[in-house]
Amino acid sequence: MLNGKRILVTGGAGFIGSAVVRHLLQTEDVAVLNVDKLTYAGNPESLRDAAADARYAFVRADICDAEAVRRTFETFRPDAVLHLAAESHVDRSIDGPSAFMQTNIIGTYTLLEEARRYWIALPEVRRRAFRFQHISTDEVYGSLGADGLFTESTPYDPRSPYSASKAASDHLVMAWHHTYGLPVVITNCSNNYGPYHFPEKLVPLIILNAIDLKPLPIYGKGDNVRDWLYVDDHARALATVLDRGVSGETYNVGGSNERTNLQVVQAICSVLDELRPRPDGSRHGDLITFVADRPGHDKRYAIDATKIRRELGWAPHENFDTGICKTVRWYLDNAWWWEPIRSGAYAGERLGRGAG
Repeated sequence: MLNGKRILVTGGAGFIGSAVVRHLLQTEDVAVLNVDKLTYAGNPESLRDAAADARYAFVRADICDAEAVRRTFETFRPDAVLHLAAESHVDRSIDGPSAFMQTNIIGTYTLLEEARRYWIALPEVRRRAFRFQHISTDEVYGSLGADGLFTESTPYDPRSPYSASKAASDHLVMAWHHTYGLPVVITNCSNNYGPYHFPEKLVPLIILNAIDLKPLPIYGKGDNVRDWLYVDDHARALATVLDRGVSGETYNVGGSNERTNLQVVQAICSVLDELRPRPDGSRHGDLITFVADRPGHDKRYAIDATKIRRELGWAPHENFDTGICKTVRWYLDNAWWWEPIRSGAYAGERLGRGAG
């Protein structure tokens, strides 16, 4: 159990980060400090309930700012770090890779150095218990063919600026463990979906476009395959690894829910046909539109999560059908959260063309 721990969460206002913060406050007796720069994808409204909890605090800071990070360690005195702060959208990395290099590589380096400085000075008992947990992606492994699964020993083969920056940060974390002894764990997850997801990603984009009766864009033929993981299941996995994971180890986290992009969109359309039928009686699937593919689009990702299941006892609660139904219902019921985004920060425009 994590009870009594003081946990520093970076990127806690983002999609996965906010799910982690909510999960920790709902299930553990912990103190949580959320450090977030609040870029376009960081939304304090995702933590509206947490803000009223005396165990929760927020600091707006950039993880590339060493002085700000140092002050955070010195004042909060964490027992663990959950490092989720990252630029994460492949399409945006194609259009503007610089921010990904800065946050995902330099930011992770800065955080590691300040964590090491803090950890070295801890009393021996707290030093042994300290953990730096880095949350990464299955995209670092590259692209699979029709068969096979990513395991923790799969060689890295990143194909996009985003995945290359995450691969670099993974290597930095392990280097700080092997060189300096910093107690670390890494998790590499499959595609997340669920509530509070910024609408540039496939699932929320399709849901909101369908609600607005706009075209539902699918790259290429829609036959790219991903393994889908409900975000609350991922949050439980991260807490499990923080509690019972072994220092120096990597754990793959996946939902065992392989779907093509076309199948994902069709599933969303089927749920919407049931929950919110179109006024003219036509089907939401009629809005599907195939568009030019993303440059360098990886064909297939699939996670082997045997290690975390066998060694730590974690398993997802949601399958794809139950998770996608919960997700669609949430967006239908929570326009207060996504309407300001669609009318301001992101209206659903195409990203990742790689031009210029």
